[in-house]
Amino acid sequence: MEGCTLLGALSITTGVTDSITIVHGPSGCAHHNFSLIHATLQEFGSDSLPRIIATDLCEEEIIFGGEGALEEVIREASLLTPSCIYVLSTCIVDTIGDDLQAICRKDWELPVICIPTSGFLGGGFEKGVANALITLARQVDTDESEKSGIAVIGEKNLEFEVEENFHEVSRLLALFGEKVTLRFARKCCVNDIRLLSTVRLNILRESRLSTVGEELMKRFGSPYISSFPIGLEGTLEFLCMVGEMLGMDVREPVRKEQAHQQEMLVGFSDLEGERIRLERSTLDQRFVREVVEAVGLIASESGVRVPIPIPPPVGTTGLKRMLHRWRRAIHAWMR
Repeated sequence: MEGCTLLGALSITTGVTDSITIVHGPSGCAHHNFSLIHATLQEFGSDSLPRIIATDLCEEEIIFGGEGALEEVIREASLLTPSCIYVLSTCIVDTIGDDLQAICRKDWELPVICIPTSGFLGGGFEKGVANALITLARQVDTDESEKSGIAVIGEKNLEFEVEENFHEVSRLLALFGEKVTLRFARKCCVNDIRLLSTVRLNILRESRLSTVGEELMKRFGSPYISSFPIGLEGTLEFLCMVGEMLGMDVREPVRKEQAHQQEMLVGFSDLEGERIRLERSTLDQRFVREVVEAVGLIASESGVRVPIPIPPPVGTTGLKRMLHRWRRAIHAWMR
């Protein structure tokens, strides 16, 4: 959730498996972010390396311009036969005035796409994510064929429970007999991104990506849901929005999910009457109040401090994982 514009964009472009990302700037900008993404991938159990190359600008290029260095690195990256090359700017090259767009528009043998990511001139991590998603989407031609499938937009590729959250959204869509046909951009290839023009519905990871949702709706005519489902009622509301936007009956999916939620809550009936300590700002969040009331917990200054996930848990399954953590905290305190 935190970091510079460059890191936000890298968290998206490195999710496109057959691409290479060039960081145009000093080696430190690339090394720091490469290390962070690599460490995160290893924590997820992946031994793959993010495909990032730096132009490694030094004093001479910073004084006299680094456009020549960028051209040379694009040629080197092309030899690795990616389907696409993304070029990301850094604060220093935007400050000295390198024209990345002009370099990327040259007659290369493959698509070379420039993404503005200089945080020094305004923006942060979220801006980098949005810039990357919008720039990639603008490379896709419109398609007038019949729409089908659902796209998940802007997953947090550096989020600890990113796969668990995706599976929860997929589980809820399966209640309608629907499935995700595109993850933009996670574990997808350049060719997959073309599906943006044909999907029936986009589901944003979070509401702060609304500018991306608006861009996709304007460009391809596909409506969007502004966030993954949060909380008990939020999950039911999510199902209602899916049904409304797809023109499908929501009664049976909602009934099944209500039964699933009740079954999940019964599994934590042993926590009824336990005292937990929550910050007032935390208790003001709807999903927290819902769970506390549904399980029969008591919010008290003398209670056990319990962890609140950031970002909030997704769907019913996310709440179940949170309650497991609460149970462990309560049992540990009792010992």
